[in-house]
Amino acid sequence: MTSPEPPDPGAANAPLRTHVVRKGDTLSTIAEQVYGRADRWTEIYAANRDVLDDPDCIHAGQVLQLPAD
Repeated sequence: MTSPEPPDPGAANAPLRTHVVRKGDTLSTIAEQVYGRADRWTEIYAANRDVLDDPDCIHAGQVLQLPAD
């Protein structure tokens, strides 16, 4: 009988990427800065649906989760 593979220690302890919203930020500008493509704003929005009701309404000081590349 073989034992199951141990979990990947790097996966559970991977650092969580975040962005603190600054005055003037939009999801598009954040996506452009982080991923090099403004059209990836939808990924940031999807990852933050628990704190964002409207993708056009983000506020300075909010901490957003950034999906991995």
